[in-house]
Amino acid sequence: MSTKKKIVTIGGGTGTYTALTGLKAYADTIDITAIVSIADNGGSTGRLIDHFGKLPVGDVRMALSALASHNAYRPPADAEQNIIRELLQYRFDKGEDGLRGHNLGNLFLVALSDMLGSEAKAIEKASEILNVCGTILPVSEEKTTLVATYSDGSVVSGEAEIDCPSESAHCPRIVKLSVDPVVPAYGKALDAITSADLILFGPGDLYTSIIPNLLIDGVKDAIASSSARSVYAANLMTKYGQTDGMSVAHHVNELASYAGRHPDTVIINCEKCSDDLLKAYEAKREYPTIDDYSGEAIRTHLLAKAPQQKNGDAIQRSLVRHKPDTLASTILSLISKH
Repeated sequence: MSTKKKIVTIGGGTGTYTALTGLKAYADTIDITAIVSIADNGGSTGRLIDHFGKLPVGDVRMALSALASHNAYRPPADAEQNIIRELLQYRFDKGEDGLRGHNLGNLFLVALSDMLGSEAKAIEKASEILNVCGTILPVSEEKTTLVATYSDGSVVSGEAEIDCPSESAHCPRIVKLSVDPVVPAYGKALDAITSADLILFGPGDLYTSIIPNLLIDGVKDAIASSSARSVYAANLMTKYGQTDGMSVAHHVNELASYAGRHPDTVIINCEKCSDDLLKAYEAKREYPTIDDYSGEAIRTHLLAKAPQQKNGDAIQRSLVRHKPDTLASTILSLISKH
C-alpha cells in the first residue's frame, strides 16, 4: 500500500497548471490528483462544445500538460522546452473559421472522447499515453452552465461571458454564483476529496476557476467530511468584473461561503510587481490583491512573469503567475505537518 501523502487540487486554467507544474517535481513522494472545472465555454473549448457536444476540455488539457512525465522526454530543468508540453499547448494561428484559435491538445482530447465514448475514459487514456505523474478527474461527467447574478439584478450565463465582462465605467459585483442545471459530481472526484491529506484551492480566478467546482452536487459535502488540511493560494491580482476591490480576506470569506469551511492556511504573495506590470494591469482596472488576512497564512515571494501570449489566442491572459517551485515547496511544508 502506498504511503504517499495525497494532495488534491481544485481549480482550473493556468492557476491549476502552475500548481501542478511545481508539484510534479515531488511526484515520487506525493500522490497528486487534479480535479478540474467543467464550466469553461470560451475560446477553442467553447467552439468544440458547439461542434461535438462534449465536456469542456481546456482545463483538462492544461492539467495533462503540467503533469506529463518528464522521464519520457527531458529532465525537469528543461521543462520550458518540453516538446510534449509545447505540443499540447500549441494553438493554431491560421485557418480562419477552422483551425485558427484551437489548441492541438483540445482536439486530441475530443478525438479520444469520440473514440472511447466518454470524456472520463479519454482523460484516463490520455494520461496513460502521456505517462502523467498523477490523476486528472473532471469534477462531473455531465455538462452544465455557470450563472452569475450581479448586484444590479442582472444575470449572465456562461463562464466566458462572466470572465470577459463589457468595458463599462461601472461593473456591478457578483452576489451569487450557480450552475444550471445542478449536476452530480464524478464519484472518483468525491473519493479523492474525502481521502485527501491536503486540498489546494487555486490559484486561479475565484469565480470562474475555483468556485464552479464547489457548485457541483456532492463536492461541498465531500470537502466538509474530509479530514484534509485545506489550503488556499490567494490571487495575486484582482480581476475586473469579478473581484474588483476584493482583498485577500474578502477572497477567503467568499471561498468559504461556497466550500462550507474556511481554509486552514492561506498562501499569500508578498512580492511587489514591477512598475511596468502595474501600469499594464491598471490599464485593465486590475490591481495587486491587498493583504489584510489575519488567519493562519504563509507569506512568500510568489510572483513570476507569465509567458508571452500565443498567437491565435483570443482570450486575454494574465501577465503574472505564481512561481511553481515556490508554491509547491510551500504546499509540501504544510503537508508534512498534517
